Amino acid sequence: MNYLIGIDLGTQATKASLCDERGTILAEAVQESSLIHPEPGAVEQDPEEMLGSALNTIKEVVEKSGVSPSDVAGIGIDGQMAGLLAVDRSGLAAIPYDSWLDTRCGKSRHAFLDFGEERTIELTGAPVTYAHGPKIVWWRDERPEAYKNIHKFTQPGSYCAMRMCGLSGDDAFIDHTYLHFSGFADTANKRWSDELADGVGIDKSKLPRILRPWDKVGAVTAEMASRCGLTQGTPVVAGCGDSAASTFGAGIIREGLMIDVAGTASILACAVNSFAPDKKHKTIMFCPSVVEGLYTPMAYINGGGMCLKWFRDDVMEGKYSYAELGAMAASVPPGSDNLLFLPHFSGRVCPNDTLVRGSYVNLSWKHSAAHMYRAIMEGIAYEYGIYFDIINELVPNLKLDVVIGSGGGVKSDLFTQIKADVLGTPFSKSRAADTAALGCCAITGYGVGLCGSLTSLVTAPTETRIYPNAELYYHYNARKEIYAEIIEDLHGVYGKLLSL
Repeated sequence: MNYLIGIDLGTQATKASLCDERGTILAEAVQESSLIHPEPGAVEQDPEEMLGSALNTIKEVVEKSGVSPSDVAGIGIDGQMAGLLAVDRSGLAAIPYDSWLDTRCGKSRHAFLDFGEERTIELTGAPVTYAHGPKIVWWRDERPEAYKNIHKFTQPGSYCAMRMCGLSGDDAFIDHTYLHFSGFADTANKRWSDELADGVGIDKSKLPRILRPWDKVGAVTAEMASRCGLTQGTPVVAGCGDSAASTFGAGIIREGLMIDVAGTASILACAVNSFAPDKKHKTIMFCPSVVEGLYTPMAYINGGGMCLKWFRDDVMEGKYSYAELGAMAASVPPGSDNLLFLPHFSGRVCPNDTLVRGSYVNLSWKHSAAHMYRAIMEGIAYEYGIYFDIINELVPNLKLDVVIGSGGGVKSDLFTQIKADVLGTPFSKSRAADTAALGCCAITGYGVGLCGSLTSLVTAPTETRIYPNAELYYHYNARKEIYAEIIEDLHGVYGKLLSL
């Protein structure tokens, strides 16, 4: 039997998964990541540590599984999407990883706004946010010496694949699932836009080649094989973005399916056959799916899942588990006795608004820790409700079958029920515990010729586990509208605070 390895370069950890040719995960390994905060608003990671984590976890899954390294048919890597890396001519990292959580590039958005915000959205499919485009402009303007040394811009998944294969800077690549975040792509046609590059004043030669996720980019070198325990010459495919891998692995492979990725970021996305950029609300990103011709319009809360972790670890000082906090929250009535929570600790991303921050609104003596924890869940769900309404406006007559829940948050039935009630749609839990791992392995299997079709290892679940409560839909909808009004009202207040 042949085996496949998928590596997920996440924000909080790197995870490797080894599966057989039927898609059964046989072994997993995790290594926690270190986030570096060199200055206010800055979040970085060490590219060499990221590479090392990929190599270490590969070695661990091979050893755990007992599989012969020579039976590993291929490797694929998915990674954080909106952050930015860059390589020099030799293929080594030219800058630290500029994380998607890093907000220093906020003022660099004006380069795109001055060019034309609606035209940027029309071409890229995404609003102008803390992603590759503004980050590239920031490095050009704020770190000119480093910018001169950059041969190509790329991102963590591609960088680790390049290093494992010994590729030079000329071989730098990005796959099509990242293009909406790039700032300089004609996303519908999967190519770089001269209009955007010239309009913003970026050297187009610094942009990498665009590949498909399953394209083979090289093979593991002798040096890297000795570090990760694989056989020299093991094929490596391009891979894709982590949310793209999660969406694909969950079976979002046809129009009418939606996914909730309840992880570090809280992501709501669905599959459609049309490209309809959100020029009006500037909220929804029209992302290319792993599957060609399919798009996954999505929006996300920057660090939404981290709000739950913050409450558990910092507010409650780690005295309770997520399950215990969830049980406490279940005793609180829906609507948390009119306590509202805004989950935007580092600014709102969809739409981009740095002046909206995290908040509890309407706290009173009757509100307990249980109320506060439930309000976090409901705040994330209200934000989802806003995204959902816009998607339905952009894609009229969209027939939604089910929302597939994935990520760590799906373990909470209460959290999933709240989302179902707010959206008014049934939810089903993904068959795969780790949809990103399955998606990455499926892409790899197709790329190396082990799988006959791209989708042979992924299927959408048919069993619906949680149905919405019709009465609670209207109960929550009223609060969702107030939540949206509060965001608008507090924008100016936060702007004054942040200017002090």
